[in-house]
Amino acid sequence: MLSIIYPYRERDLDRIRFSLNSLCKQTNKDFLVYFVDYGSPIDHARQVKDLLEDYTFVKYFYCFTEYQPWNKSKALNSVVKLLDTDYFFVADIDMIFHPSFIEITKKLSETREVWYFKVGFLSETESINEKEFSEYKVKFESNKEATGLTLCPTKQAQTINGFDELYHFWGSEDTDFHVRLVNAGYKLNYYDKDLVMLHKWHKTYRNKEVNHLTLSLQVKGIVQFNQLHLKQAVDNKVTKVNNSNWGEVISEIDFKELQSKSQIQVINNLSTEVNYFVFQQLANLKSGVHHFQFKKNKNTAQLKKQLKQVLKFKQQSQKFYSLKEINDLVLLHIVNFYHYYSYTYQIEDNLKSINLSIKVN
Repeated sequence: MLSIIYPYRERDLDRIRFSLNSLCKQTNKDFLVYFVDYGSPIDHARQVKDLLEDYTFVKYFYCFTEYQPWNKSKALNSVVKLLDTDYFFVADIDMIFHPSFIEITKKLSETREVWYFKVGFLSETESINEKEFSEYKVKFESNKEATGLTLCPTKQAQTINGFDELYHFWGSEDTDFHVRLVNAGYKLNYYDKDLVMLHKWHKTYRNKEVNHLTLSLQVKGIVQFNQLHLKQAVDNKVTKVNNSNWGEVISEIDFKELQSKSQIQVINNLSTEVNYFVFQQLANLKSGVHHFQFKKNKNTAQLKKQLKQVLKFKQQSQKFYSLKEINDLVLLHIVNFYHYYSYTYQIEDNLKSINLSIKVN
């Protein structure tokens, strides 16, 4: 049996219908879908779960990561680590499958090698209506650079600890996975004999990055950061990544505990105060749940004057971070060094404060 894994967060329901309906039409029914909802808001998640009840071949899993950045690697690893089927396929909610897709993957799996696939991309208008696979008009096709849709022997993936969980937001985790499989001595193949998948149109994610604080979690330059991490995997011939906790996500119990805030430490936007928290205090937290709130001081000018008097640095002005700068510094530090911890990270609706809760075992 082939395991198909969908990593997902708060996308429109029609995409789910289009993709799963194409699987309903498969000539070979020997597959099972693992639908990993990586932190959709609860109301949306309920709609997704209700929809998926119409598909008997789907298992739905909810991760309590609504207040964490998107992490495709963690979503996939939560299934890959425990899989006992010989092969799995990394799907995408934008995919529409050819009726012979499962049949083709069955034949490819006989090679015991890794495969990824050419994809046909649809235009915005062509993506609106559901059709038979052969009736869609393809706007353009992908090449070998597009690595997101992979058919992989389960044991090979488990040997290298799955996908690298350092990759947050978007970019490079799929290519990194391929690079490390090859570094480990496994063979990687590109299937372009037939067009067996179509990709529904959506806005480009990278265009969403902005230079000001938003309710949607972002870190400035994260795509370039991920690309540098990929370069390290290539240059250093990396194979195994992650620690022994790979594949684990925050539990419902921990999530609820983190939402019950008490004894919140307020950290003002003075650069030295923020830097001390990031590079010293955070690393030395005692066991338990800790809550922090970052906010801009209401009277920055008065605070500067007080600091000069207290510190007697009259000749030196103090630097203050914007909340966007605090966000980029703190969140980048969290996703690099604390992503194995149970934590939540929320930006207030008024964009005037940032809340971090973290549990130390």
